[in-house]
Amino acid sequence: MSQQKLETPAELFHYQVRSALTMEHHSLEALDELRSAAKDAKITKLFTHHASETREQIDTLERVFALLEVDPSTAPSPATTGIKNQASSLLEKVDAKLRDRVALMSALGNEHFEISAYEGLILEARALGAGEAADLLQQNLDQETHTSEELRSALQELLS
Repeated sequence: MSQQKLETPAELFHYQVRSALTMEHHSLEALDELRSAAKDAKITKLFTHHASETREQIDTLERVFALLEVDPSTAPSPATTGIKNQASSLLEKVDAKLRDRVALMSALGNEHFEISAYEGLILEARALGAGEAADLLQQNLDQETHTSEELRSALQELLS
């Protein structure tokens, strides 16, 4: 199968936004699994809330596609595929009493990747003169940063 070569900064940016959409879909799938694996009601509630925010982030990305006049399709996101698979594999291996710990650590790792992805997308959007798209991406970044802080706090509480 032949892949289209990305030749311009705009093509690269559009591809990366499509990959971000895949990233958020992977996150939503992983959150469902992590929520099911978690035993603590507070952690389960945290994952439920984050899933709701992730659906908002998907909607925001679709608004970015509309601004860019690009079809809202997906592109591969091997990193989030790996993060999701790592969490699943670890959950299968650990004793039930460690599931909350694994769920929180896995979600935190995913958040850090998402934060990094959005930071790069925002810089690219601004460089391309797509300020309105950058502002929408910033909304997602702000949510990801907040979620990362919540996960870190929950993990710290669990470990103390």
